[in-house]
Amino acid sequence: MKTVREYYKFKVDTDAKQYVGIQLQWDYVKRTVRLSMPGYIKQALAELEHQGSTRQYHAPSKYTQPNYGSRVQYARVDTTNILTKDKITYIQRVLGKLLYYARAVDPTMLHAINDISISATKGTGAVMEATVHLLNYAHTHPDAGIIYRASDMVLHVDSDAAYLVAPQARSRAGGYHYLSDKKGSVFNGPVLTIAKVIKNVMASATGAELGALSMNGQEAVAIRNTLEAMGYPQPPTPMETDNNTANGIINNTMEQERSKAIDVRFYWLRDRVEQGQFYIYWDAGSNNMGDSYTKHHPPAYHTKMRPIHTYIEGLSPESLQGCIRIMNGESGKKKPKP
Repeated sequence: MKTVREYYKFKVDTDAKQYVGIQLQWDYVKRTVRLSMPGYIKQALAELEHQGSTRQYHAPSKYTQPNYGSRVQYARVDTTNILTKDKITYIQRVLGKLLYYARAVDPTMLHAINDISISATKGTGAVMEATVHLLNYAHTHPDAGIIYRASDMVLHVDSDAAYLVAPQARSRAGGYHYLSDKKGSVFNGPVLTIAKVIKNVMASATGAELGALSMNGQEAVAIRNTLEAMGYPQPPTPMETDNNTANGIINNTMEQERSKAIDVRFYWLRDRVEQGQFYIYWDAGSNNMGDSYTKHHPPAYHTKMRPIHTYIEGLSPESLQGCIRIMNGESGKKKPKP
């Protein structure tokens, strides 16, 4: 520090209370840390000149009841009016302002941000409506935070996909990457969350699920390598999927007949499973934490899931673990096989 001070001015934080704008609240007794950015949303809304609504918004995006039982699923088409250049620029400002906050401490926004961003350059009335909805959600929940608990630093991944939910007949992949023990009995805040549109058009829901597994797997490789370089050897990374067919194809327990279109792109993951880098297993969708980042959910869903995802609502890690047990019928987070 003495040498650097000869050339630069800087501050020293020996208590490690802040990093790149993120406030760190350490508890060395319970071995937890809470990440937050207090005041960021209030300042952002002021800069964006958004007053906020008196109504409470508990979902980051508008929810439309799906037509269950429909034999044919059609791609979504936006027919609302095209926006002016100034309004499109405003939407891009909103996305840029909220994206860092969402990645840092409130990933509940990521699905909405992804959904808006893929249509922002061709802005329409529907895109502006979605942007205002997201801002009202931020106004309702202005100070989020993530709690991390000490663990054995073993990576776990929940992977999910939503079929035919994005423009041009695309599907969206979601992922929740967190650190736990080998059995997955310790639930933790995410070290990475994914909410991305799958580049290729998927011909089936199974294809979308395999695409999501592949995307999450490729992200997990870098995290695995980082953890191993830090001195934490990794067993085969457990990756959860709620699609039986995708699970069967990857684990080679199901014969393929009409799924040849997925061979080239997604057999990479089967090879990695055979090499012992990943372990793919099935569990019910209600236990899959990646589901939040794939589609529009009703406010009641987000009200339940927000504390479960460790986005702080005054809950301790012990209370969060209790929330998961309640959600899963007292069974707790699914423990993968060894």
